[in-house]
Amino acid sequence: MNRIETELPGVFLLEPRLFRDDRGYLTELFNSNRYADVGLDAPFVQDNLSRSRRGVLRGLHYQWPSAQGKLVTVIEGEVFDVAVDIRRGSPHFGKWVGATLSGENHRQIYIPPGFAHGFVVTGDSALVLYKCTALYNPGDEGSVLWNDPAIGIDWPTGDHILAAKDLAAPRLEAIAADRLPRFD
Repeated sequence: MNRIETELPGVFLLEPRLFRDDRGYLTELFNSNRYADVGLDAPFVQDNLSRSRRGVLRGLHYQWPSAQGKLVTVIEGEVFDVAVDIRRGSPHFGKWVGATLSGENHRQIYIPPGFAHGFVVTGDSALVLYKCTALYNPGDEGSVLWNDPAIGIDWPTGDHILAAKDLAAPRLEAIAADRLPRFD
């Protein structure tokens, strides 16, 4: 397995090994020992699966105080996936990193607790698997405006399809300090 660091400490890409032959391929989407060997030994407790069509933009979502780390894998299709550091006091506060994940490139991204997450579907559709380090808690759910100009995410162009709650999300600067994680 190959680990690729990003500009945001703690956020990294993984390229699992593929075993190919004339029938196709096999890969391990998760193996606790192999992932621990590359520095990912988080206790995953919940798996989520979403299917979305081209142009759907989900995010930017987070939980606080029951923060979730996420290991994101695209099973089918393609997305542009984004992590934003929302930890008050972090030297990287408000900075983002993005990567293309697809069923073809098999890349995964790990987004640690304290980061907001979102993606836009750039293929015809996408089937996305999230392994989470904390259970979903609706009372802790938070969102940051997907196109917050202070963050400046360079989303792929096109018409985006968003949920009403994502369209109404506040800018990062407008979120109360007690509703965001602190950088330790």
